[in-house]
Amino acid sequence: MFSVLRRLLFMMPPERAHDLALGSMDGLARIGAKGVMPPRVEDERRVMGLPFRNAVGLSAGLDKDGDHIRGLAAMGFGFVELGTVTPRGQPGNPTPRLFRLPEREALINRLGFNNQGVDHLCQAVRAVRDHVDIPIGINIGKNRDTPLERASEDYCHCLRAVHGIADYVVVNLSSPNTPGLRSLQAGNELIGLVQRLQDEQRALQADGARHVPLVVKIAPDLTDDELRALVDALLDCGIDGITATNTTIDHSAVSGSRHAEETGGLSGAPLRARATEVVRQVRRQAGPDLPIIAVGGIMTAADAVEKMEAGADLVQIYTGLIYKGPSLVREAAANIRDHCPASRDLS
Repeated sequence: MFSVLRRLLFMMPPERAHDLALGSMDGLARIGAKGVMPPRVEDERRVMGLPFRNAVGLSAGLDKDGDHIRGLAAMGFGFVELGTVTPRGQPGNPTPRLFRLPEREALINRLGFNNQGVDHLCQAVRAVRDHVDIPIGINIGKNRDTPLERASEDYCHCLRAVHGIADYVVVNLSSPNTPGLRSLQAGNELIGLVQRLQDEQRALQADGARHVPLVVKIAPDLTDDELRALVDALLDCGIDGITATNTTIDHSAVSGSRHAEETGGLSGAPLRARATEVVRQVRRQAGPDLPIIAVGGIMTAADAVEKMEAGADLVQIYTGLIYKGPSLVREAAANIRDHCPASRDLS
């Protein structure tokens, strides 16, 4: 059924197909998806002090504004991550800005944090919070026109806004589609930003008596030395977790394909091996206790298990959902349950 639907969707421009697919899922959720979507695989994992219904989540980027939470939750995810959201709404980069490479099961995007702003997202989450029984993460970023030296103001603004509704917050420093953003992953810029966010986190916790974990999402394009320095800095700061990885600017794996030369981040099957290696390196360096969320190139249930065996505690999918459909969620969650039992509590 999905293969037929995918053929139809792939005849449309990618962003139009995206909107239609999510709108259809919303409709199913409103009328009751039971009998249409298979039941969620139950395999509770406790990570960062939070109970995840299973280890497979939705990556940020698919639902930037929180307008499709109920439809996505009905697909059987153990958690969903919304965003990336910025303080003010912004249109993102000019279209076309999303490209399919179907023969490589890949996407290239240069969306550029297009979203309706953090206030819209907060309102959307509040409207469905009582109807969704899985953790909701929110991925935050800076507006494109905010100077890098003031980036922390945007991140703190978003953290304050979402603190009361998010189960965890992801600091996106690794998108390749906002000029200069990745420079915040290094040196004093990284430490200063993370420490300021942690100060804000502690102040908000004192007011509300609720700890909301902070996670940093990192790029796959770091050298080994850069990755080691980044992980060391985050460990020194006492970060609550790391998401590895964002999309890659290295398009060599799709060389010769149509759209391979388009500017933007590459995701999907070509990213699998590098993303897994980054997870493995982060786990090796960080030791057994740091929570790791793995994302990048999960196109099959075996790919999800590979990420867990490399050291992840949770996994996320995005491009795999577009190419393989909702069945991938259940297959991946079941395979992880059967091959990677929850053996530790990373609370």
